[in-house]
Amino acid sequence: MKTFDLPDHLQPRRVKLRAELPPGQIHVDPTTFSLYLTRPDREAVRWMVGIGKPGLYEPGTYYVGRKARWPSWKPTPAMIKRDPAAYEKYADGMPGGVNNPLGARAIYLYDDRRGATMLRIHGTNKPGTLGRAVSHGCARIVNQQIIPFYDMVPMGTVVYLHNKPAEGSVPFLQEADPKKDPMGEFFRRLRGTA
Repeated sequence: MKTFDLPDHLQPRRVKLRAELPPGQIHVDPTTFSLYLTRPDREAVRWMVGIGKPGLYEPGTYYVGRKARWPSWKPTPAMIKRDPAAYEKYADGMPGGVNNPLGARAIYLYDDRRGATMLRIHGTNKPGTLGRAVSHGCARIVNQQIIPFYDMVPMGTVVYLHNKPAEGSVPFLQEADPKKDPMGEFFRRLRGTA
């Protein structure tokens, strides 16, 4: 699997939360293209992600209902209808692998009303899509980061895909001081530099 030398702003980092949130939850902020895994003491780990295109990002409350390593992928009928030239050839599916759109790992999001949804948090081999609204509704993390993230997220984890906040509102997250970060070794492992 190819790894990428990513700039600092695309690296996972510890942040301090403005509000107390229960540990072990996932929060996706579409305004900053950030995914947060909450920890105790108003802390979280932040990953930069790509999110759903306008009209395809689906705010709501979900839970992790399935996880897969090197998952197979099949475009939805809506994807094929929107762009048949790109997706019709994959109508029968695509096996897992480095060129699969779901990447090295996929975390499948479920909700209480529908059960399985078409939403996922998954890997990508296209780091240029991080920090952009490019997907068909999913959040994507570069493959070298989704692998350790996947192992940190148990089944049943609550996932919040937040709405874009009103203009001028204060974000509920704030960066921690990286000089005081006791998790340096953890992040070096995530970055593959340990």
